[in-house]
Amino acid sequence: MRRIAGYIGRKTLMSVDHILDLFAFAYRILILMLQRPIAGRALVRRFALEQIYFTSIQALSLIVPIALIIGSMLIVQFAKVSGQYDLGKTTVLLIVRELGPGITALLVILRSATAVSIETGYMNVLNEIDAIEMSGLDPMRIICLPRLIGITSAIFCLFIVFNIISIFGGYAIVWAFTHIPVGNFLEQIGKAITATDIIVGIIKAVCFGITITVTCLYHGFAPMKQITEIPKRTSMAAIECFLYCLVINVIISVVFYM
Repeated sequence: MRRIAGYIGRKTLMSVDHILDLFAFAYRILILMLQRPIAGRALVRRFALEQIYFTSIQALSLIVPIALIIGSMLIVQFAKVSGQYDLGKTTVLLIVRELGPGITALLVILRSATAVSIETGYMNVLNEIDAIEMSGLDPMRIICLPRLIGITSAIFCLFIVFNIISIFGGYAIVWAFTHIPVGNFLEQIGKAITATDIIVGIIKAVCFGITITVTCLYHGFAPMKQITEIPKRTSMAAIECFLYCLVINVIISVVFYM
């Protein structure tokens, strides 16, 4: 029994220490946003734009069909029982408040965040980070800051795109290809959505972006001696990102809607 208690205690302390390390790593990156040195500014801007393009623009081919499928499916299912549920409020609750942020974060984790972890992992193992530092540039500013800005901005944009496509695109598909009465669906959406929903969406997008970026970069910067350690670190980063985003999503929803 003591061994079990000791094991649980050690694991708990390790988890707390790991989370504190993530907070410290996030603080180091965020504090860089308040500093504006001339050296490396053009590189930060270029890398941030490249990250936005890779994470958001190139992901549209995935996010659009997924949003259409989910939006039309939910509208069809709840339109059949519109007498029992307010279709507008139900759609806002599921898509805008919960599914939109969750699915957007999951796609970014699977597509972009893992790529960031792999990229920084290879730079770490091949000593490219040390080379950047020896050239007089801060690796945190050149590598981490653009990823943080790019991924956070991309998640916010994809979140808006997902909501618009799933609601309006789903409505258009149901109206054009089915005989299910959706009537004043858009009017119901307009009445159901509130300023709180918009604010919460922005907060979730920012929190998800910071969490995903910091977690993946932290694992990429972790001490590694061999390339074979990179897949393990990438897998750990993806799992942690998904778990942290779920926890953050629940906490924010409870704070604002309970």
